[in-house]
Amino acid sequence: MTNASVSPRRLSSKAKTALGIFARYATIIGLLVMIAAFAVLSPRAFPTLNNFTNVLNQASLTMIIAAGLTLAVVVGELDLSVGFAASLHGILVTGLIVSNGLPIPLAILIVLCAGALIGLVNGLIVTKIKVNSVIATLGVGTILTGLAFAYSAGVPIVSGVPETFLQLSLGRWLFGIPNNIVIMALVVGGLWVLVERSALGQEIQAVGGNPAAARLAGIDVDRIKILGFVISGVCAALTGILLASRLGSGTASAADSYLLTAFAAVFLGSATLRDGEFHILGTLIGALIIAFGFNGLNIFGAPTFSQYVLQGAILILAVGLSSLGRSIAES
Repeated sequence: MTNASVSPRRLSSKAKTALGIFARYATIIGLLVMIAAFAVLSPRAFPTLNNFTNVLNQASLTMIIAAGLTLAVVVGELDLSVGFAASLHGILVTGLIVSNGLPIPLAILIVLCAGALIGLVNGLIVTKIKVNSVIATLGVGTILTGLAFAYSAGVPIVSGVPETFLQLSLGRWLFGIPNNIVIMALVVGGLWVLVERSALGQEIQAVGGNPAAARLAGIDVDRIKILGFVISGVCAALTGILLASRLGSGTASAADSYLLTAFAAVFLGSATLRDGEFHILGTLIGALIIAFGFNGLNIFGAPTFSQYVLQGAILILAVGLSSLGRSIAES
């Protein structure tokens, strides 16, 4: 009788452990399996240094905008304005350079400040007016789309973009490494240090984990939430700047698609290494999964619609794995 009563508990414990390991490492295992499969199926085109560098370069902007979005999500909010904001910032930086004749560094600084301002507005609406972050940021994003079309009159800013600005994204100024990869590494590394290795980062995680307890501990919850939105806004601005430099133009909807990609990376990250917790390293891995998936599809000549199918499937899988990890951690 004793053995019969204990055995199911042991089985349940083993099953819980197995599920926990699966939830934590499934994304990493999936990434490695995908890379191995593509390498076997396309040994000449896929497993090369040039291709891997190209994948990182293409994924760098996704990593930047997703890393900023992670800060907003870590503090317990959602920022649906990032893609629309990045599009506006791409239009704005090219317009300031081409139409207004501003020096490139000054134009970039102004746009980064504009990104911080948009993040501040999002944060104030959510924390002070108490509007749900989904509604607030979606509304702000819609306004930003209107401003982008108003600023450009719906016409891409193409002619007159200086070569120096193009080299910001297309150049290789450090040991032959594409600039976007270097910038991405600095941004992602800096945010990781901020969240994981600083006192402010501990406050950020505390607010996201339990706002009420954080407030009782003396943390200014509203200030931390606003900071999360501001960082998200600055990263969206940087993404818009680099995208405009890569494309050589400012287009009103150029970065809109980054919203879904960024969320897919963030939620994939929450299912990586931790039990349903959002974190910078996980977001980086999530972005790599998406980037290598797209790269493989391109190498094998898959139709364009398959990228959207893959992206949507990844987002659903990511949320499912995140929920699984969280439920296991709480059980």
